[in-house]
Amino acid sequence: MQKLSLDVQAREHLERAAATSTGRSATTVYGSHEHTLRQTLLALTAGTSLAEHENPGEATLLVLRGRVRLTSGDTTWEGRNGDLIVIPPARHSLQAIDDAAVLLTVAKHG
Repeated sequence: MQKLSLDVQAREHLERAAATSTGRSATTVYGSHEHTLRQTLLALTAGTSLAEHENPGEATLLVLRGRVRLTSGDTTWEGRNGDLIVIPPARHSLQAIDDAAVLLTVAKHG
């Protein structure tokens, strides 16, 4: 069994994101490309975004800190601390409204 603090990870990666020119930092907290399930902690500074991209499988986004905006087509969802956003099975983008840390969970299709 393995245990880790998402709060500590979020704080560390927000500090790293603030120190980079891209305003982003990420780490895989569970799984890998060989697993069906993968969880990645992403930290983004305010105004930073992830460009539109495909959804590799069923996915959710848990907002650990800050506020984010997920956009898919003409639809937008905003999330803040504690919100869980189900990512649609379509192209989408993510923008940090405030400095934010999120946990992306993906169960990729076989």
